[in-house]
Amino acid sequence: MPRNDLVHDAIRARCNARIVLSIAILACAFSAQAQSSDAAARAAIEAAERGQANTTIPAQHPLSGWIEYARLRRDIDTLSTGQAQSFLSRQQGQPVAEAFRELWLAALSRRQDWLAFRAAWRPLPSNNLGKNETLRCADLNARQATGATDAAWTRDAQALWRSTGKPLPAVCDAPFAILASQGGLPPALRWERIEKAAAEWQPAVMRNAARGLPADEFALANDYAAFFEAVHERALTWPKTPRSRLIASQGLARLAKSLPMSVDTQLPKYASALGFTEADRARPLYQAALWAVASYEPDSARRLNAVPEAAYDERLHEWRVREAISRSDWRAALVAIRKMGATQRNDSRWKYFEARLEEIAGNKTGAQALYREAARKPEFHGFLAADRLQQGYALCPWDPNDSAAAKATIARDPGIVRAMALSRIDRAAWAQREWDAALARFDDTQRRMAVEVAQDNGWFDRGVFGLVNVGGVRKPEESRLYKLRFPLHHDATIRREAAKYGIDPAWVAAEIRAESIFNPKARSGANAMGLMQVLPGTGAAVAKRIGLPWGGADSLYDADTNIAIGTAYLRQMEDKYGQTYVAIAAYNAGPAPVARWQTQRPAMDPDFWIETISYKETREYVARVLAFSVIYDWRLNGSAVPVSERMRGREGTARKAFSCPSAAVQPVAMGG
Repeated sequence: MPRNDLVHDAIRARCNARIVLSIAILACAFSAQAQSSDAAARAAIEAAERGQANTTIPAQHPLSGWIEYARLRRDIDTLSTGQAQSFLSRQQGQPVAEAFRELWLAALSRRQDWLAFRAAWRPLPSNNLGKNETLRCADLNARQATGATDAAWTRDAQALWRSTGKPLPAVCDAPFAILASQGGLPPALRWERIEKAAAEWQPAVMRNAARGLPADEFALANDYAAFFEAVHERALTWPKTPRSRLIASQGLARLAKSLPMSVDTQLPKYASALGFTEADRARPLYQAALWAVASYEPDSARRLNAVPEAAYDERLHEWRVREAISRSDWRAALVAIRKMGATQRNDSRWKYFEARLEEIAGNKTGAQALYREAARKPEFHGFLAADRLQQGYALCPWDPNDSAAAKATIARDPGIVRAMALSRIDRAAWAQREWDAALARFDDTQRRMAVEVAQDNGWFDRGVFGLVNVGGVRKPEESRLYKLRFPLHHDATIRREAAKYGIDPAWVAAEIRAESIFNPKARSGANAMGLMQVLPGTGAAVAKRIGLPWGGADSLYDADTNIAIGTAYLRQMEDKYGQTYVAIAAYNAGPAPVARWQTQRPAMDPDFWIETISYKETREYVARVLAFSVIYDWRLNGSAVPVSERMRGREGTARKAFSCPSAAVQPVAMGG
């Protein structure tokens, strides 16, 4: 190479190094600036919530609207109409305005300031059902109080009345009373709500809806309600009408859910007296079968067989297969799968088990064909099928490789800026509002880039909740965005702690993805905390055992501490149970249920044992974590331990390669 070229290359290399260094310096400066801004915003919001003034935040700060919202929310019941209207006007069209409007409307309803309520009224989004019902009734009150009880008011009140059989908020009582006084609740409408309430097993709602019926109908409706509270023989003399049959069968179904053997004595006499149809008989039989089979009671098969085929849904079809598997009745399990509808039967889970059962029956050729179909899916049962075929795993990753400039534009979008800042300061509900509003303006490409921006800001669950299923619209191609859907953070800590305790790091990452989607501040209703959702009592015990300093429950919000404790606990579970799939079940469900399942089905093959776990959450959790482990093995190493070996804790076997089958776009895998 000529000397001049060498010189030029050296100059370019130095320039490139300086550019990289400059970018790194700018990134660090930006990060420090963002941290300072976040800290100031957090302090300002907390001060506002305490009723203290904070003048350190400039009016142009991205979160200034939310800081003001926090102050107004604190004083919502004494706030003047002028202050509220000013805020709504200044923030018009912004998510913070709609968040405030909900609070303001509720406050105006409590004050019964109906003129102001009507001025501020906007219908709520349909996904906010609880608040929708409360505020829709408040709106009816406001319209009535201001003289707007016209035909539209009546239609709206009647629509709300017939919308559900469940209890409605107390604020709805007044408009319904007015509706009734105006003749807007004729017997037909009352009976419609009574029947819906019966389907929801709500006797109190049935009694409430019966008020205003003619005396004889009122008495019958109350007797119907009483049947749900305690089955009585007066029902044997009810009118032989479709309504009586519906009420009686729903009441018997409610009883069967808690006392399944009741169908043996109660169902025949009421069915005979009232002339039950097959659908009427099916309701209590369904509940009795579901209760019995979920605990694998001795008479589960008999109860399942008693349910008419027409009453079978996907849930009961699945349980019929599991019940047969639990008894190792392979022929019955295969017959049960073949009775499923085409969509359910074609799911990789049931395709795999159909193949497995065909193989047991000696139909190797048929089994191989079914395994090949299942193995095309990058899911737990698809991976199992590939192992049965001794072939690699199907995976068709998609990396759109969007331009940095386009992504930077999304990152500067004001709504995204606010959403990221709110997420970073742990205001999840507010961040969600900003996120939803921003995504409503974006096309698919912009939305995917927004997910990348969110993950750059540590908001990793956007890769789960911002892709594939968007506003009820399926985007199946996005299931292939594995790097977004399976984020990897704290990987140095994961590798270090996994090596320390002899645990596969892919398993640790999979547990974090399943438990918290890499949110270090995650907290469950059961008080499980942090990345690996460790209970404080467990955390303290494990920390003591491994000699880790314990600073109390809040220590679990520290990522390194949580991963260290969670990984040590996985090792403890693995040592106790000897099988990874059982350890995963114990991590989710606890030792008592696992001991019961092991006693019920000792020596059962792992795939069958997992499928017969009684708890739906745990059954799906075990399959999900094992599948996630395969994906994270791919992310960490480019290949994977076979899942059939992984679930038994065997990691020293030949690893599996990944390749994309001919159908590049695969359906969404592994629960999101």
